[in-house]
Amino acid sequence: MKRHILGAALIVLAGCTNSTAPAVQRTAPPGALETLQERSVEVLFWDDETRLDRFRRMEDLFPGIEVAPSPDPRPLPGGAPLPAAASNRLDEAIAGGDIVGVIVLDDGQVRYEQYAHGMTPDDRWVSFSMAKSVTATLLGAAIDDGFITDLAQPVTDYVPGLAGSAYDDVTIEQLLTMTSGVRWSEDYTDPESEVARLFVLEPDPGESQVVTLMKALPRVAPAGERFVYKTGETNLLGELVENAVGMPLAEYAKTKIVDPAGFENPMFWQTELTGGNIGGCCIQMTLPDYARFAQFILDGGADTVPADWIDAAGSTQVDFGNGSGYGYQWWTYGSGVFGAIGIFGQSITLFPEDDIALVVLSNWPSATGDTLWNQRVKLAYDVRAAITQPE
Repeated sequence: MKRHILGAALIVLAGCTNSTAPAVQRTAPPGALETLQERSVEVLFWDDETRLDRFRRMEDLFPGIEVAPSPDPRPLPGGAPLPAAASNRLDEAIAGGDIVGVIVLDDGQVRYEQYAHGMTPDDRWVSFSMAKSVTATLLGAAIDDGFITDLAQPVTDYVPGLAGSAYDDVTIEQLLTMTSGVRWSEDYTDPESEVARLFVLEPDPGESQVVTLMKALPRVAPAGERFVYKTGETNLLGELVENAVGMPLAEYAKTKIVDPAGFENPMFWQTELTGGNIGGCCIQMTLPDYARFAQFILDGGADTVPADWIDAAGSTQVDFGNGSGYGYQWWTYGSGVFGAIGIFGQSITLFPEDDIALVVLSNWPSATGDTLWNQRVKLAYDVRAAITQPE
């Protein structure tokens, strides 16, 4: 599917009339296309004050696709207050200063919801790599709809621009589990790393930026043998789904996630220079709508994905040892627990056995760090323990 450069004007993608707002529409703020290549690197190096301002309004800075909310929003009824041990633990975490919002769902009910730094339930916040789990869910929907036949198919069946590259013998499943064996650097502190350069280079004619970048990378390991975390590969996965279904990810998400999950507010999904959604990053949603997505996954995907998709996606496909691993664009923590994460402290942690979800939106001082993530996982487990084993 050939991509086209976005115009700065609004382009309607879904049908509408003069009296009906479009369900899906492209947006590009003044100068967004001209500055995308520069701003895409700057995001990693914004200071604390700039992040607090811009993480809640990325649609004012970058091109993307706005998706209307569900016509039938899912209620999020209030539940009983959390046990003191759990609420105190979350209060302490928020007092640390880096968190902007937390919500805890227990059996679909809100048992804790707090905001900081001026955030409200109606404010959107950037997902960063939590978008990867959304893209993987849309891949499952494309399989369920018959657009994609088999995870064992070559990636080049759907992204022909990769033909003749190191991706020639890579399957969709290997792309999905980031085990392609293709070289990649996900160093957020290096402006010359591949992850920082994703939206910097000029695409070859008729190609997306990600295909132009990825087709030039060399192989460093046999396909299927080595896990390396690669945002670029989820961007390829997003293009693969778009090519298979014949529409942008955001438009497909409208019918496969936004409406069935019952999102109450509009969702924004950033696009790259040639107009495709960024599969590995940059969705804007409210905290309650992130919680609705979490519950949608806990409920099994509302018949929009194959019956066994959520179980497979949240299971360890790549084992890191010590009970942790990687599934289909979800991080796994053992005993059926899995979650989505994004740089600067965005996280969804799911406890399917207990029907508990913890969603945290943050403004960490650095993009990532083992200590920060270990603390976040511990927070989730502490809250779950306080709910399921109250004193």
